Amino acid sequence: MIYQQSLEFLNDLAQNNNREWFLANKERYDAARENVIDFTGQLLVKLQKIDPAIDESMDPKKRVMRIYRDIRFSKNKTPYKNNFGVSIPSAGLKSGSVEFYLQISPGNSFIGGGYWMPEAPHLKAIRQEIDYNASELKQIIDDKKFVELFGDFRKQEQLKSVPREYSAENENIDLLKLKSFVGWHKISDEEIMKDGAVQLVADMCSKIYPLNVFLKNALA
Repeated sequence: MIYQQSLEFLNDLAQNNNREWFLANKERYDAARENVIDFTGQLLVKLQKIDPAIDESMDPKKRVMRIYRDIRFSKNKTPYKNNFGVSIPSAGLKSGSVEFYLQISPGNSFIGGGYWMPEAPHLKAIRQEIDYNASELKQIIDDKKFVELFGDFRKQEQLKSVPREYSAENENIDLLKLKSFVGWHKISDEEIMKDGAVQLVADMCSKIYPLNVFLKNALA
């Protein structure tokens, strides 16, 4: 489970996002991060049973993302994130590609998966796979349980125009115009702090897993 103290630290950080406060509360940060690392380690054990492509030697410490923001090109100059992010990519892929992603944040925790905003070569490959094999993707995203957990997959951000390789009359044009291919589900503070939180997250990942397989096959 994620401890209440960890969420309280993140909540206080959001109200005091500056270096002086962070250094004065470094012990609280370290404790919260260790809590997230432990949660991630337990989650990895369960995910290895769901997705055999997840390496057993994957280090949970390396899956918990840095809390320090890159402010070089951002108008928002606050130095720290107000959340812990956990990225668990499929074997052979880097973070930010086909992955499971967990965010831990007071009032805004969620579990997600798929591929968010792929770069042009990967986007082209995924669209090609959809064009060739849309029935498989539709079987995944139109499954009743998938829709209940993650909503309408087609309602993600889309291109305003039709991709130049395809026709507006293509029966799967709503999928071909997508910019991202993700499913995500919000997790309440009460849920993430329960004893069964790791299993809850793993169960949701099991519903995302077929989407990850489809996307990874598109990139093979």
